[in-house]
Amino acid sequence: MSDSPQQQLELHAVLDYKEVGGVGCVLGNDMGRWFVVLPGRVTVTRSTKPLVISCKKDGMGLAQETIGSRADTSSLMGNVVISAGLGHLVDRHSGAGFSYPANMTVLMEPVKSRADLAATQRVESPMF
Repeated sequence: MSDSPQQQLELHAVLDYKEVGGVGCVLGNDMGRWFVVLPGRVTVTRSTKPLVISCKKDGMGLAQETIGSRADTSSLMGNVVISAGLGHLVDRHSGAGFSYPANMTVLMEPVKSRADLAATQRVESPMF
């Protein structure tokens, strides 16, 4: 079986090709939810399910990312050799044998002003 069901991630946020600080993010998968301010590090519980990252900085931007997990090949080989595959089945169930990328960059979208938002939602139709 794998060493730990926990994994530390380092996250950064980018808006218009520049790193942005003070971005609040919520990360979640089927094992729990975690909060971190970027740039920063957070420890999450591994899972076979994707990690959903939702970030926001007031007046600046928003981001939504979904990151898939991958089987940790070093622990997979150890499981097959040592436990004849039983450890892999346990890891697959608990998510311990899977991991997310250790370093991630979240791409933020600029927040539109209320005037810009109203203009994009306006319906242009001729009056009769």
